[in-house]
Amino acid sequence: MDEIVLIAYFISLFILFVFGLHGFTMLFYYRKTKDVKNVPLNPLKEEGNVTIQLPLYNELYVVERLIDYVCAIDYPKDKLEIQVLDDSTDETSQIAAKKIDEKKKEGFDIVHIRRGTREGFKAGALKAGLAIAKGEYVAIFDADFAPKKDFLKKTLPFFGDTKVGMVQTRWEHLNGDYSLLTKAQALALDGHFVIEQNVRNKAGFFIQFNGTGGIWRKSCIVDAGNWHADTLTEDMDLSYRAQLNGWRFVFLKEETSPAELPSEINALKSQQFRWTKGAIETSKKILPLVWKSKVPFRVKMQATYHLTCNLAYPFILLAAILSVPLVFIKNSGPHELYFAVSSVFILAFISTFLFYLYAQKDIRTDWRKKIVLYPLFMAGSMGFAVNNSRAVIEGLLNRKSEFVRTPKFKVVDNKDSWSNKKYVNRKIELSVIVELIMAVYCFVGVVASIYFLELASLPFQLLFCVGFSIVSISSLKQAYSKK
Repeated sequence: MDEIVLIAYFISLFILFVFGLHGFTMLFYYRKTKDVKNVPLNPLKEEGNVTIQLPLYNELYVVERLIDYVCAIDYPKDKLEIQVLDDSTDETSQIAAKKIDEKKKEGFDIVHIRRGTREGFKAGALKAGLAIAKGEYVAIFDADFAPKKDFLKKTLPFFGDTKVGMVQTRWEHLNGDYSLLTKAQALALDGHFVIEQNVRNKAGFFIQFNGTGGIWRKSCIVDAGNWHADTLTEDMDLSYRAQLNGWRFVFLKEETSPAELPSEINALKSQQFRWTKGAIETSKKILPLVWKSKVPFRVKMQATYHLTCNLAYPFILLAAILSVPLVFIKNSGPHELYFAVSSVFILAFISTFLFYLYAQKDIRTDWRKKIVLYPLFMAGSMGFAVNNSRAVIEGLLNRKSEFVRTPKFKVVDNKDSWSNKKYVNRKIELSVIVELIMAVYCFVGVVASIYFLELASLPFQLLFCVGFSIVSISSLKQAYSKK
């Protein structure tokens, strides 16, 4: 039995080791492409017609802010169309209609599109709007965004290159310092945008449209097969189909689009579940096309990592489960060699730490204050292993589920609160109970590591214990918070 546990544990460590070491690959290309600048080689000289799509579903707290910011974008009104793609079932529609009437009187070409159904969810709404869009270029902003006035002035010039199909800006955080939860999210997203998106784009690898904060050439969307609703990450799916068709994407690290991060744990859980499950669904659909294509081998390898990296979550969970009995196994027999080999796993942690460190140093002067949150971020990532493992398994088993939107509450600073607002999910899911059990279980591992003086395993046991504790207790606290 001990051997089975050991084998399963080291298979998990090996897979996590492989995924973790990818950070070194990104840092290698980060250094290699540091002096490469994304500038329009043949800037678009004429201002083309632009359609801005605003997909909505029950966004009563932020819909007015969104429309106000979009209408403040610096661009000729006669060349700008705004589509409010509203699938809402609550008072959001009335609030939106009032704001739209106000903007029409100001001379904006803004339309309120109500489908009367959520068929296809966000992908369905975008596709329906695209069918009647006037613009040659189509920008998309989710409800939690507050785009900058110069968004179009900064992105449109790149379409002078007829091969450019999409331009993506980096997300900025309106409430990045609101709480420890939003600080940890900001750290994670900065790593994705500053290193992953930035480096992949400069090194010639595939990147993805992030669902919002970007602008497409309309003909690129159509050429790639339009929006599909068969995955929960319609943005990633369309991105790969477009790039496999030969379209070039541009990522602008220096140009940002501010957005509101989820301020409560269940909103973040639903977002992470959707992103994780959608990526698995997309990988099953797209990877065969990638490997059949004529793109370079290195591009295929990077695409494979990008589309499958969420497979790490079940192995994080398995490592957490097995790490506790392994403390006792090591102290009951001659297994020191196995545990000496497992020490190389530390390299993966170093790789990941440097990945986020360089991301913070690149864009922030106060990076030292931000990077100290790395242990909390790692613990939280481990704590999400139950939630995201379920997403991976459902994706692999082709279990379809509803597109669950991430609720927004217009929470920006410490004066704002989400606890008394509509959309807050106070339901205690079964996964919360599992997370709480895992927290107690991993605490046993912490105590055992201290008792047997297994100081090398103690940090990992602590991360697992703290991670599952934070996620489960936060969920329970939210469930019993006052309305």
